[in-house]
Amino acid sequence: MLLRTTDPFRDFDRLANQLLGAGTTNRPAVMPMDAWREGERFVIEFDLPGVSRDSIDIDVERNVLTIKAERVAGNGDWQRLASERTHGQFSRQLVLGDNLDLEQIEAAYDNGVLRLVVPVAEKAKPRKVEIAGATPVTPTQAIQA
Repeated sequence: MLLRTTDPFRDFDRLANQLLGAGTTNRPAVMPMDAWREGERFVIEFDLPGVSRDSIDIDVERNVLTIKAERVAGNGDWQRLASERTHGQFSRQLVLGDNLDLEQIEAAYDNGVLRLVVPVAEKAKPRKVEIAGATPVTPTQAIQA
């Protein structure tokens, strides 16, 4: 499984968020993730605390998995004193290998964690291959020869 985890602009965005307070609006924030293999399935978890389940969008096109979500900033008659939590759009793309069954992805969202389970494709699972050919020689046939 191939995961694209590098983002050369993430540090620049983080610095801009700290200096400007509001962050950059041209580029969605990146959501942290963990990924691992459990037997014949891959598990991927994304941290999305404070994100509504309805704002999460998961798309698969060819072997690219795209997750988008949005955390809406609170509005009201108040003055913001500190703003360290990222608000706005979150986005993440993963390039998945051909050995995964992208038709059978399962998704669950609980306590701010989006969990995706992607099974290994049948064609990628190990299998036994029978050997075709002549009838095996028995020890008695070998002695007579």
